[in-house]
Amino acid sequence: MADLPFTPFIETKDLVFFSGKIEFTPRGKVLEGMIAERISQTMNNILVELKYAGLDASNIVFAQVFLTDMENYQEFNDEYIKHLVKLYPARFVVAVKKLPLGAKN
Repeated sequence: MADLPFTPFIETKDLVFFSGKIEFTPRGKVLEGMIAERISQTMNNILVELKYAGLDASNIVFAQVFLTDMENYQEFNDEYIKHLVKLYPARFVVAVKKLPLGAKN
């Protein structure tokens, strides 16, 4: 993956802000496949970075989600909750025309 002009996460005194996460594989390629596989990869990427920050899924309080197709909304939800703990984070989900680097979710 090329160097991109952002930091994976920034820590402040009490908060950690993460940059957008997509379905990158450990080899830095965008994962092809079914929506559940792509969401699982994205969520695993998020959990790895949380671990680097000394955090876990229970520390997520807000999520911004961008899907390229709202027809995938339910499948997204089904996979999303497998990686989180209740109380789920507050969030919004919007559809966008395209995502960077050819990502689909």
